[in-house]
Amino acid sequence: MKRLWLLFAQTVTVLLAAYFVVGTLKPDWLGNRSTRLGSLPLMEAPATSPTAAPVGSFRLAAQKSSAAVVSINTSKAVRNNPNSNDPWFKFFFGEQGNEPQVGLGSGVIVSASGYILTNNHVVESADEIEVILNDSRHAKAKVIGTDPDSDLAVLKIELDRLPAIVLGNSDTLQVGDQVLAIGNPFGVGQTVTGGIVSALGRNQLGINTFENFIQTDAAINPGNSGGALVDTNGNLLGINTAIYSRSGGSMGIGFAIPVSTAKLVLEGIVKDGQVTRGWIGVEPNDLSPELAETFGVKTRAGVIITGVLQNGPAAQSGIRPGDVITAVAGKPVSNVSELLSSVAALKPGTASKFDLLRREEKVTLDVTPGLRPKPRKPAQ
Repeated sequence: MKRLWLLFAQTVTVLLAAYFVVGTLKPDWLGNRSTRLGSLPLMEAPATSPTAAPVGSFRLAAQKSSAAVVSINTSKAVRNNPNSNDPWFKFFFGEQGNEPQVGLGSGVIVSASGYILTNNHVVESADEIEVILNDSRHAKAKVIGTDPDSDLAVLKIELDRLPAIVLGNSDTLQVGDQVLAIGNPFGVGQTVTGGIVSALGRNQLGINTFENFIQTDAAINPGNSGGALVDTNGNLLGINTAIYSRSGGSMGIGFAIPVSTAKLVLEGIVKDGQVTRGWIGVEPNDLSPELAETFGVKTRAGVIITGVLQNGPAAQSGIRPGDVITAVAGKPVSNVSELLSSVAALKPGTASKFDLLRREEKVTLDVTPGLRPKPRKPAQ
């Protein structure tokens, strides 16, 4: 009996010693997921699939859309003064540098055939434009057309297997919706930031002729211009354009051009080589108390017309100075920016109904808009 007890005790001792050695040196052999750092136990999270997004993550939206967002590098040759080689010119003005001016921005591939949407101010006056894809491929880009009134431009590159972003519906956006901004801020490389829609229909900012911006607090910085504002499904909602900043960096107020506007510009440039907009030939003003008193207007809503171009579309349709336009094609207008945008969206040559107030009388006129004249380039 003593021999059996001694054998049992020795066996248990050996097993405990082996368990201690394995538990210390190879704890994973025992199926224990806790490890020891000195005397501190650390618990490891269970392994998860690398393709499964954590709850609340925007990983899939970023992956879906970021492949179609590109970086844009531009260069512009220096225009030397014709007298730059004159000794006296050099004496007074110094040596004139010959290094080209460079710029950077972002863009969005909207078609597998190579069309890219970006901002006009990103590529304006550039002599050479290089597009860098998220997969590191490079290509020279050609400007297909620009629209300074909306600050949009369309480029084209010639590459195979191009990823194209899916266009969303910016008309269904609501304040508070979550959005992502994707671009190349400060040239550091593609960056994704998140936020919400802070406001809709921002205008009268003095940025573009036609303004209907989406405002977001997703961080947008220099270099993000022309990049994508997408929803949580990775669909394009807007083209990031501008920021409000006192420091040059993001202060939580960024603006994007809605994809509904960008789509019209894209289709117009690709199909016709230009954007076709309606025009009626009036001088509109926001309805101030002073103007209302001057023209004897009782209402406080709408846009007052203070001038009408002779023989223009508005004059031919019966619009007079002092009329207050309250709606265009059934869409209410409350300021000059909204009137310009509503008229610009009309098809030239096709009559639309304008609702007006003429003193205290409601009037509805059929107005046939003409083609909006191209803005004149300033004299050099």
